Amino acid sequence: MTSITFHGAAQQVTGSCYLIETQQHRILLECGIRQGSDRREDEYEKPFDFDPASIDAVVISHAHLDHSGMVPLLVKSGFSGTVYTSSVTRGLLPIMYRDAASLLRSDYERKNRRLLRAGKKPVEPPYTLEDVDRALDAITGIDYGSIEQILPDIKISFRDAGHILGSSIVELWLSDGGKERKLVFSGDLGNNCAPLLSDPEIIREADVLLLESTYGDRNHRPLDDTLDEFREVIESASGSGGNILIPAFAVGRTQDLIYWLGQLYHEGRLSSQKVYIDSPMAIRVSDVYERYHKLFNQDDPRFRKFMAQGWDNWLPVLTYTESAEESMALNRIKAGAIIIAGSGMCTGGRILHHFKHNLWHHKTHVVIVGYQAEGTLGRKLVNGASMIRIYGDDIAVKAQIHTLGSFSAHAGQDQLIDWARHFQPAPRVCLVHGEPDAMQALKRRLAGELQCDVTIPEMGEVMTL
Repeated sequence: MTSITFHGAAQQVTGSCYLIETQQHRILLECGIRQGSDRREDEYEKPFDFDPASIDAVVISHAHLDHSGMVPLLVKSGFSGTVYTSSVTRGLLPIMYRDAASLLRSDYERKNRRLLRAGKKPVEPPYTLEDVDRALDAITGIDYGSIEQILPDIKISFRDAGHILGSSIVELWLSDGGKERKLVFSGDLGNNCAPLLSDPEIIREADVLLLESTYGDRNHRPLDDTLDEFREVIESASGSGGNILIPAFAVGRTQDLIYWLGQLYHEGRLSSQKVYIDSPMAIRVSDVYERYHKLFNQDDPRFRKFMAQGWDNWLPVLTYTESAEESMALNRIKAGAIIIAGSGMCTGGRILHHFKHNLWHHKTHVVIVGYQAEGTLGRKLVNGASMIRIYGDDIAVKAQIHTLGSFSAHAGQDQLIDWARHFQPAPRVCLVHGEPDAMQALKRRLAGELQCDVTIPEMGEVMTL
């Protein structure tokens, strides 16, 4: 009997991980890290509730680490099978994994300094760059639309999800006892307002649908309103003589921001500002985006104009700051800088150093352009925290905090409903990748408008197909 066990992103937004078992094989759909309040104290000591060596294959929907980031540890813990993902995601994962391993090493160096000062033994990072290389060797990329038999009883196909470059809706055909059932996993569905990517592909048939619900309880503001607010933030910062700090995901959000800031530049809105991409990972990812521009939304005339000019010419005031010295120098700029840095949820990376130097200035503006999971520093800022702690120091929040939801790469509630409406007949729906309130709101609409049988699985719950 085929079953699915929910090991992550069940009534949570991060740590996607679903174990699918047929009579013959076990595959893992997603293998992501937990972030914010989803993290457990023993995250790396007891990372898996199953034996990694028993897994025959892993399927990854896209490169974001909350969907893919535990694969190196899975390999170190005994997994020896193949990891399947889209061809473009295969090109992004080396950047993601090596950057994550480098940050992890730095975190453990700081942790070990504290342990040594306390007279305790240092500890080793959970995985190394050597484990990352082994994980990358295990990855096979599959082109969109191709149906591949990955095991005798399991076929897969990836379809464009429109969330980030290479993001996928996953189709799985599972054979068991002479019967074949189709499971569709939405992955992270894109926002139809995304400037570079196409809208999520339409799927029409499924027995079971795993549907993300990040924004299951609300819609995004109209894009034009968000762009107007962005213009106002830039003008306000220019008038007050302050800087603008934007925490952004290196994959997807940063590239969208380059596009939108280029639009504002051509409108004459960036007359006195300079834009800095302060993320080595985002710089490398932007190169990948440029290589795969044929996957972008070619029907949009604004996009064709953008690609004709290229990333650099589109935004002439753009500067990449790759080295640590260049990054530190940005904190000596008193006004006129728009600094885009990771991490997107403010859980690490260079944005924390910029916050430490700038959050206590009332002229500083912070623009939140993506989802902030419960328990993250970004969520605290959105919720109005007046004091935060960064690297052991208390920092007063005097900066102006702006939240621009339409820049999100996730579909809003109406978009989720409209995408699910195309399944005929309505499949059984399991809501994942969302907070409980968002899930309940989306469940009510799916059940009421589409007459779907909707369940909200709990962590560790086993569901038979």
